[in-house]
Amino acid sequence: MERWTTFPVLPAMAAPASSGTVSARGGAIHYASYGKGPPVILLHGGLSNSDYWANQLPFLARDHRVILIDSRGHGRSTRSALPYSYELMASDVIAVMDQLKLRKAAIVGWSDGAIIGLVLAIRNPERLTCVFAFAANMDPSGVNLDATEKPPFSTFVAQARKDYERLSPTPDKFDDFLAAIGKMWETEPNYSAADLGKIHVPVAIVDGDHDEAIKAAHTAYLARSIPGARLIWLKDASHFAMMQDPAGFNAALDAFLRGR
Repeated sequence: MERWTTFPVLPAMAAPASSGTVSARGGAIHYASYGKGPPVILLHGGLSNSDYWANQLPFLARDHRVILIDSRGHGRSTRSALPYSYELMASDVIAVMDQLKLRKAAIVGWSDGAIIGLVLAIRNPERLTCVFAFAANMDPSGVNLDATEKPPFSTFVAQARKDYERLSPTPDKFDDFLAAIGKMWETEPNYSAADLGKIHVPVAIVDGDHDEAIKAAHTAYLARSIPGARLIWLKDASHFAMMQDPAGFNAALDAFLRGR
């Protein structure tokens, strides 16, 4: 079996040094903090939760303060009656940063989390040191619409239901949650090349060379459109590279955070 077709089991998460929730526009946003040093915020993909960073957390926490956030309505966080939007979820990140008194932080995002990171780079650049954006699209044309029907993405969606039932304060509402996220995905994100051209924090645009969900041409377009962006391809990996090749993912992330 080729590595990019697999959906590896994740290791268990360590207990955080601290955790809590932040009230933000009707939602209770869960966070957990690990380690000490320059702050790095990890933002997971749509339908998932912060436990998906289990392979990156020990590596980063050796010399960073790592803050994991469960996006609005995901994992341990609740949602409100407000419709989902990337701008709303970006504002949740700022609310957590304000609560933790973080003036600036690096953002490491996967999929929807990477989109949120790039939205923050557009809207709140003064709060960021850099953005490592893995598997992002910034308009709907960048997505392969049939990806969710094929493994390993179909395996992920099934696992997302189980994780939601295990973690969510509303464990019986996964179908409502999925429908609400799906509605957002139909029209968002929707940023132009001109919007991307306004980004001036250091950015890495990263993807697996076998990503089943994000079109390779779109990834290259993002890197071209963001001034000074670094384009990084992770070999023999898909939309789930941080699980399939944690060593390769972590090496690329470490090099970027260290400015190499």
